[in-house]
Amino acid sequence: MTPGQHTLTGAFGFHPRFQSSHLSPERDVIVYLPPGYDSDPRRRYPVLYLQDGQNLFDAATSFAGVEWGVDETAGKLIRAGKVEPLLVVGIHNTGDHRADEYTPTRTAAGHGGLAHLYARFLIEELKPFIDSHYRTRPDAENTGVGGSSLGGLVSLVIGLDRPDVFSKLALHSPSVWWDGKVVLQQVTEKLKLRIWLDIGTQEGRGTLADTRALRDALQSKGWRLRHDLRYFEARGGRHNEAAWARRVGPMLRWLFPARPASR
Repeated sequence: MTPGQHTLTGAFGFHPRFQSSHLSPERDVIVYLPPGYDSDPRRRYPVLYLQDGQNLFDAATSFAGVEWGVDETAGKLIRAGKVEPLLVVGIHNTGDHRADEYTPTRTAAGHGGLAHLYARFLIEELKPFIDSHYRTRPDAENTGVGGSSLGGLVSLVIGLDRPDVFSKLALHSPSVWWDGKVVLQQVTEKLKLRIWLDIGTQEGRGTLADTRALRDALQSKGWRLRHDLRYFEARGGRHNEAAWARRVGPMLRWLFPARPASR
């Protein structure tokens, strides 16, 4: 692969410079379409919304040229009958504005705190657009949200606040540390959420401890391991795109398992 070479696999919808009335920067949105999407115009699909969309599908746009390979992994698992066919909506971050948009509180140093506006953009603007332009199943049971690092943090915050919109959370190495681990205070009651939570053992002792604290907080409120909470520690995993790419398959199988064939 040469630098800058595109690595998209499969069919996509592209929505450049998507505008929001809640956030000033425009952002690109890319939509992965599952195999067979065009073959049955009556079929509708679940949707997973993922942050840092430029890192998901294409080495030409991803950080340091390393992508997650969500398109290749999803396509392989769907064809093998291990994952339900789904749409994956990649929402590009906005560079310098990323940390502000992905964090729930404003720190004493004056950083962050726009996650509530990002949630409004996602729920009030982007999701209705996706539901109107694609054949989705728009209910919460068939809608997930996720991301890595700060993208995992904002996805957790949104999921805990709006389980009526999202019932599945994909949390890869979420930044629990933000603002004195304030997100742990948001875990106050058991919600109807199915959660994938992972961390790499080489992401730092504090990061590992923070993620374990989140796992414990969820369990204390009623989530059950391997029932509605899947916790995974990737031995040797680091805080980077290559490490998260290796966890895409297990995450998809947990959140969107293939449905039994109807008789």
